[in-house]
Amino acid sequence: TSEYDAAAHRSRIMGAHVSNYLQQLIEEDNDAYKRQFAAYLKEGIMPDMLEGVYAKAHAAIRAYPSPAVKKEKPADYKPKSFKKQRKSLAQRKGRVAQKKTANQAQQNLNR
Repeated sequence: TSEYDAAAHRSRIMGAHVSNYLQQLIEEDNDAYKRQFAAYLKEGIMPDMLEGVYAKAHAAIRAYPSPAVKKEKPADYKPKSFKKQRKSLAQRKGRVAQKKTANQAQQNLNR
């Protein structure tokens, strides 16, 4: 096991690795940088400013550590459902009947 390195831990927490990656992308592939970090560009955040941004975020969390209050959902709110609705017996039998007639029609054409 390796020993604890406070400086390395602090640099990781303060986003030095992200800053290095930003700098690398700027030098090697500016299009990828613009695509991946468009929000940073919009806010005007450059790689050398990242430690200050992280420090400010940590200070804000320490000042008010409670999570943000969630908004009330409207009375008519219905969450998205990706689950297929189960078909009734009548619907299933109707589908089977449709397939049977289509299959019989295909067989009559092939004769």
